[in-house]
Amino acid sequence: MARIDNLLYSNVQMQGPQRRQWLLQHSPQHLQQSAALVVRALHQREPSTSQSTLVLGAGACTEVPLVDLARASAEVVLVDLDLPSMQQARGELTSAALRKQVRILKDDISGGVSQHLARLLAQQNWSQLAAQGARAVFDAAALCLEQCPVPDPPHLQELAPGDFGLVVSSLVMTQLFSYPILDVLDAIQNSAPALLNEQERHRRYQDAAQDFRIHIINAHLHLLRTLLDTGGVAVLLSDIRGFVFNVHGTDHDATHRRAIPLVPRAFPDLVHDTFTLMEEAHWEWLTDLSTEQRPGRGYEVVGYMLKP
Repeated sequence: MARIDNLLYSNVQMQGPQRRQWLLQHSPQHLQQSAALVVRALHQREPSTSQSTLVLGAGACTEVPLVDLARASAEVVLVDLDLPSMQQARGELTSAALRKQVRILKDDISGGVSQHLARLLAQQNWSQLAAQGARAVFDAAALCLEQCPVPDPPHLQELAPGDFGLVVSSLVMTQLFSYPILDVLDAIQNSAPALLNEQERHRRYQDAAQDFRIHIINAHLHLLRTLLDTGGVAVLLSDIRGFVFNVHGTDHDATHRRAIPLVPRAFPDLVHDTFTLMEEAHWEWLTDLSTEQRPGRGYEVVGYMLKP
């Protein structure tokens, strides 16, 4: 089973009203910064541009100020694979008039990358490769990533180029490449679990994984640009670095945590190659508090306001 097939379960844990309340208590700046950037972007649309708004990776709109978007837009379109979460987000709107302005579209905003990769992974004889050793396994994994089609930009049903005056990518971009890469590692773990932590020793695999990330990022940026109307604005919210902190009861500062890079170093350059930067903000959010039994987790986030 591909990791993306577990999306509904993971979203139940990480999204919705209960999660929003948890964030208000433990990471209020995350909700404040995310919402404020989106609201500012609404006011940066040119008067002549489309008054429709699109949210990619909408989920339950935990970080997205859906009320503000619905009030300021002719229509708000939510796109995600998680249909129940989007329905929940729309259902939280107390006004029937606002609910009517929110349209829901279930679609894979990567263009089916996980499915393409799954077919390539299924063609490999992983048990036979494992018998040949680590190099054979990771060369095969690299080949799958190298050959995986990445639609650029992805085609989303019912969405036409230039339809939107505001396009928001809501903390979804890193999932578009991390889930497929985890699928590759799952295939290796199932056949050769002893090799699972050896991927960093194999240059071809590392290069293939990094190129795959860059292809996915570029395709996503091109999707945002394609869907924007002339005079429109895009907001890109993305995790850029994870961190874990192991000391129970301490602050999650740099001296008590280990950083985990999530995006290539070239990520800011990729953004600047596709868009003109209007505004940039950085902040952090926590997903789990540390306990005596397990470390806490969090993410560093970048928020971009962009125009073509």
